[in-house]
Amino acid sequence: MALLRYAVRRLLFMIATILALSIVCFGIIQLPPGDFLTAKMAEMAATGDAVNVDAVERLRAQYGLDRPFIVQYWLWVSGVVVGDFGFSFELTKTVREVIGDRLGISLAVEFLAIVVLWAIALPVGIYSAVRQYSIGDVAATIFGFIGLAIPNFLLALLLMYISFVAFGATITGLFSDEYMNARWSFGRLVDFFSHVWAPVLVIATAGSAQVIRILRANLLDELSRPYVDTARAKGMAEWRLIMRYPVRVAMNPLVSTIGWLLPTIISSSIVTGIVLNLPTLSPILLRSLLSQDMHLAGALILLMGVLTLLGTLLSDLLLAWIDPRIRMA
Repeated sequence: MALLRYAVRRLLFMIATILALSIVCFGIIQLPPGDFLTAKMAEMAATGDAVNVDAVERLRAQYGLDRPFIVQYWLWVSGVVVGDFGFSFELTKTVREVIGDRLGISLAVEFLAIVVLWAIALPVGIYSAVRQYSIGDVAATIFGFIGLAIPNFLLALLLMYISFVAFGATITGLFSDEYMNARWSFGRLVDFFSHVWAPVLVIATAGSAQVIRILRANLLDELSRPYVDTARAKGMAEWRLIMRYPVRVAMNPLVSTIGWLLPTIISSSIVTGIVLNLPTLSPILLRSLLSQDMHLAGALILLMGVLTLLGTLLSDLLLAWIDPRIRMA
């Protein structure tokens, strides 16, 4: 019951936080001078195209871009509450359609990347700490430094080069041409997995290297604690002892980072998404910011903030569950 009361209290505080966050998000996207229509007019004038000023002013009045900040904010946030995130001028679609078209793919890629990240990092980090200074530990350390040193976009370019030179295949995108707009089927699913391994490997590499280093350091600290010697003296099996006590405690700092995993569905590896031509939300976020597509940029930034709050709540609840020393105030 204490955990449930804590979760309800946190959810109530989140509502007020989201309201403040929406004001900040809308203020940020309003900071650059002008708007999308102003930028579009300047672009058309630079290329010598005719600019219909009357049509532009009608659009500005239609979407409230000529009104004061507080009025524009109210029109935007009142629509967000009922699921209307506005209109994307750049993509000529509603923001809801743009996010809906790419959110599922973004979720799938990020989920697979997280699974691969933890599947690699946990066993390697535990082994590296338990077998300190062994060949495996040295190899894990080298992998960690390489993973942290190589930028994601460079690794993506290397994979593209090796795949094309060695196998004559391209790994850009997430689907072959024949499955690009097809309905989901077993063949499309197989085609998806034949492409998704590249972005998943690129995104997971740097993250797993970092998790390995953190887990190794935390676990080495816990293995020297007196409670480990006491459990060992009582005859507990070594691997059962390690997994039951020190690993559980060493996971605390890693669990606390779960709050940052959810917003990466939108923001992670923007450059990687562009290099590999991924139909995810990351390139769309960059594109909307560059073109001052205010409704789309504001919706994506707000969604990132909400996901961060939900992720932080989830990490706090998991910490309270795995570590009985943590109590809810």
